[in-house]
Amino acid sequence: MPKKVKSHQPMTTAQQLSSIIKSCRDIMRKDKGLNGDLDRLPMLTWVMFLKFLDDMEILRAEEIKLAGRRYKPIIEPPYRWRDWAAKEDGITGDDLIAFINNDEAKGPDGKRGPGLFAYLRSLQGANGGDRRDVIATVFKGLNNRMLNGYLLRDILNKINGIHFTSSDEIHTIGYLYESMLKEMRDTAGDSGEFYTPRAVVKFMVKVIDPRLGETILDPACGTGGFLVEAFEHLKTQCKRTEDFRKLQEEALYGTEAKPLPYLLCQMNLMLHGLEYPQIDPLNALRFPLNEIGDKDRVDTVLTNPPFGGEEEKGIQNNFPEDKKTSETALLFLQLIMRKLRRPVGGKKPGRCGIVVPNGTLFGDGVCARIKEELLKDFNLHTIVRLPNGVFAPYTGIPTNLLFFERGRSTKEIWYYEQPLPEGRKNYTKTQPIQFEEFEDCIKWWDNRRKNGQAWKVKAEDIIANNYNLDIKNPNAKEDFEHMPPERLVEDIVKKEQRILDIMAEIRQALAAQKA
Repeated sequence: MPKKVKSHQPMTTAQQLSSIIKSCRDIMRKDKGLNGDLDRLPMLTWVMFLKFLDDMEILRAEEIKLAGRRYKPIIEPPYRWRDWAAKEDGITGDDLIAFINNDEAKGPDGKRGPGLFAYLRSLQGANGGDRRDVIATVFKGLNNRMLNGYLLRDILNKINGIHFTSSDEIHTIGYLYESMLKEMRDTAGDSGEFYTPRAVVKFMVKVIDPRLGETILDPACGTGGFLVEAFEHLKTQCKRTEDFRKLQEEALYGTEAKPLPYLLCQMNLMLHGLEYPQIDPLNALRFPLNEIGDKDRVDTVLTNPPFGGEEEKGIQNNFPEDKKTSETALLFLQLIMRKLRRPVGGKKPGRCGIVVPNGTLFGDGVCARIKEELLKDFNLHTIVRLPNGVFAPYTGIPTNLLFFERGRSTKEIWYYEQPLPEGRKNYTKTQPIQFEEFEDCIKWWDNRRKNGQAWKVKAEDIIANNYNLDIKNPNAKEDFEHMPPERLVEDIVKKEQRILDIMAEIRQALAAQKA
């Protein structure tokens, strides 16, 4: 591996970073072209993305020069950050907006040529597989919405104070980036997308335990949380140069159709050290299910697909007639079942960890038919029932983690009810679930015994009950105070109906006595 080049640039502290971002947001509020955080966050992210790319280019060029080789830049002058953005008294005002937005414009060097976004969208990798393709795809889904070039120049000058070339700063920048991703989650709930808490992601990766040499997929990767955690997990297994090559080129795959999460995912993965993230920018559900063959299958799926959303008829037509539905979560579940590798030719069966809403557990009709296939062709070995509020404040819908593998039918299902911490009634935005809370479940995972949190159910009992997987903990008393509102209403209605039935029986008995 090439020796890491140390940067001689001044360090940026966490306080300075926070101050820079706050100042940029204050400036953005003055621009009439930006409408709230839905516009400010993409704006800030693509600007940081280009600064990050240029810093990485500088490092790469120095490393290759030290190795005695010639370096060909990914982005040519005058489109590198250092050419048009780095100088405090550089191009500004209407000239800056025109250079960024127009198909043709005068550049900072005074020559006419493609505008910045037009140039970036035209980039193409030499062999269809490098950062040029990533950059082109990112900017095809983005537009610069700032109208005031002088305000934009102020933002560029401030972002220029962030240095992505110091390895010591990666954790600080990563912390800053996490705060941006949390803001992304705040704006996502309307589309059924609930970004997974890091503690849940880390737990799922821990128990799935992806191995180097396997292919890992997240077909609804959002900002890349599962892929980043899997990358960090696999990195500890790398010992040789060939191991690092496999990790960089053959391990991680994702799909994200929305431009902003796609951009955030790319930057998130690159920031953690993945050179060329292989993220598909289109809808993962766009392929007919029956056209997915062995070459398209993967070893591991880790994902939290959107739930509560709906897919159009054209997407639904890609699925079997008796399993068509508009419910996004059910379509993704079918896709994942199809994408898992079959245990043939000595290969291990594909395995999956997925977040699903409670409705998937007790749903009937199409949902029951999907679960019938799941239990017949897959081993659904574990369901972890998450406590209330894990996805607060984005949704109060109860959620579960399903773990299954391809190759043999389900004989029995282990359930584990993850408890709330003692004294807590719920999780909140400011007090989210912590990874340490999964410690007991992780210890139980490889040495399973029935206890107050864990119980086992035979598959035949599930089948006899119309594939209802919504099995309550037989060891726990019903806690009405902590019960989700929809379950509380359901319980009250059932009790009232039972009271009415008893009263009807009493009336009939009294009438029979009088007769």
